[in-house]
Amino acid sequence: MKFLVLAALLAVTAFAAENEVVWTLDHTNYSEIISQHKMIVVQFYAPWCGYCQQLAPKYEEAASVLNNHDPPVILAKMDTTIPENAELASNYTINGVPSIKIFRNGGKTVHDYKGTRETEGIIAYLKKHGGPASLEIKTKEDAATFIDEKKIVVAGIFPQLSLEKIINFTALAEDLRVDYDFVHTLDAKLLPRGGLIDKPSIRLFKPFDELYADFEDFQLEAMQNFIEETSVPIMAILDDNPENQQFVNHFLHSPGDKVFLFLNFSIDLDAFKSKYYDLALSYKGKETNFLLADAETGNRALQYFGLDTDQTPLIFVLSMGGTKYVQRHVQPDNLASWLKDCKDGKLKPYLKSQPIPEFNNETVKVVVADTLDDMVFNSGKDVLLEFYRLGCRYCEEFAPVLDEIGLSFEKDPHVLIAKIDGTENDIPRDVFEVEGFPTLYLRSAMGSLSRFEGNRTKEAIIEFIQTNRGSLAFDFSISQTQTDSVKDEL
Repeated sequence: MKFLVLAALLAVTAFAAENEVVWTLDHTNYSEIISQHKMIVVQFYAPWCGYCQQLAPKYEEAASVLNNHDPPVILAKMDTTIPENAELASNYTINGVPSIKIFRNGGKTVHDYKGTRETEGIIAYLKKHGGPASLEIKTKEDAATFIDEKKIVVAGIFPQLSLEKIINFTALAEDLRVDYDFVHTLDAKLLPRGGLIDKPSIRLFKPFDELYADFEDFQLEAMQNFIEETSVPIMAILDDNPENQQFVNHFLHSPGDKVFLFLNFSIDLDAFKSKYYDLALSYKGKETNFLLADAETGNRALQYFGLDTDQTPLIFVLSMGGTKYVQRHVQPDNLASWLKDCKDGKLKPYLKSQPIPEFNNETVKVVVADTLDDMVFNSGKDVLLEFYRLGCRYCEEFAPVLDEIGLSFEKDPHVLIAKIDGTENDIPRDVFEVEGFPTLYLRSAMGSLSRFEGNRTKEAIIEFIQTNRGSLAFDFSISQTQTDSVKDEL
């Protein structure tokens, strides 16, 4: 009887969802609905989020069109402010809301939505991804239609039928269809470039370097590695040409060290371009990728790394391990030697840091990346360090509490209350695990590290400091009496 009641409830819930233009999912129907569909698109949102509110009418309008597409494309949404829903959403990488995911094959594969957030863009993107993962080329006209000369296209060529290889290629297309276009054919003569072949092969077309590359290993991991490596230009270019953006994205998501050269294209391009290309060519196959960027177009990237356009020509390296290196005002003839020194470990890593404060007299001290060693690791004190982000509502609410804690320990010579902007300074991620703001750590005078996990009240944090400090406890009652007296006077 209980089973029948549960089945009836699920049926009613599914019916309610399916009668909405945008289906509403929650923890009661999520798993059942996802598992029943070959493809369903889910927007994870929060009702209070302004960006979610802006997207809502566009998403709903797109859903009304896509519901009538052949085959229909289902758009759904789930409120992540409900704890049970948030727990489900935590299974996927969601860096903020709104976040749109494409679920395929009953949820066995999940892709990020990478289209625009305008109605027509949503419709066009999902129509394309609602069809077959790979399109068949039967004529030269098909090839001209399906193979865009300005994009990367992966072609499976099967002059001999091989069921295993066809199955693997189809699985690859399903898995990577969000990032690449896939086609397949029985006859290589129909394709625009490349010679004839007599056995199953993969041919990747690209609008740069050698224009195409062939590959014969149909093992999934081998095919993925081939596409990742071959789809990154020897030298990607970041400028105001939107057609170059897809190759910049491949560069950013490719494995290996990343080398950026920022120039003022109108002044420095001719002097640097050929030398930088030759340098990139010399590192081909060595897990190192190169980007040539116009400093004006790439200004936001420069700012993200704590750099500026007036420091160009500038070469910047982001290693696989996350270590950064920079050389400002570099000269064309010094590119190769500087990069070799970087690879050989001869250069000092670069840290993004705010300027060291000229005055630091408040009860809560300001730490920046350049003072982290002196003020935290080598201070010999018990240091409570808050990682915050400018504009974070929770950080703003916590700020007066932290000020009170700082005032409470103002007379304790062994305790330092401090804060660091976690977005404007490089943080040693192997030491501090900061997944949100504010985050609090206590670095004791003895070198131990403790993370605060309780309610962010003055009393709870003071008890946390006293429990985990490495120095002898100061006479806190005297300090507290002085603090209260100050408050009374104010």
